[in-house]
Amino acid sequence: MVRIARLSPGDRPEWESLFRAYIDFYERAEPQQMYDRAWSEFQADNRMHALGASTDGRLVGITHFLVHASTSSPDVCYLQDLFTAPKARGRGVARALIEAVVEWARSQDCDRVYWSTQETNTVARRLYDQLAENRGFVIYRVQL
Repeated sequence: MVRIARLSPGDRPEWESLFRAYIDFYERAEPQQMYDRAWSEFQADNRMHALGASTDGRLVGITHFLVHASTSSPDVCYLQDLFTAPKARGRGVARALIEAVVEWARSQDCDRVYWSTQETNTVARRLYDQLAENRGFVIYRVQL
């Protein structure tokens, strides 16, 4: 059974371990201050939001998301990060987290939830293709 809930202060060590694994998966490195800032934002639950998935009392998955304005619709929800511990994969954790974000966004009167992933992330994309429509957009980025 997967339990989805907001992250509590006691979740910090497990959350940070999962978030570091997520950052490693995308072959990035972030300073400690980034983790501290993100955690502070998630605890405030104003601008950035987070949910955790637990099984057997252990945090095994996380998602981070935010709402932003849109020029052509009501506000939209961007699901920025999603990660499931390798040992918990294939047990519905990621699906439960996505569905929880969708429900949260619906309760906030958002128009839609969207996210991106690397084209090569085929395992995750199998799930994403079941839950959402791939609109074929290509993402461009200017790093500042």
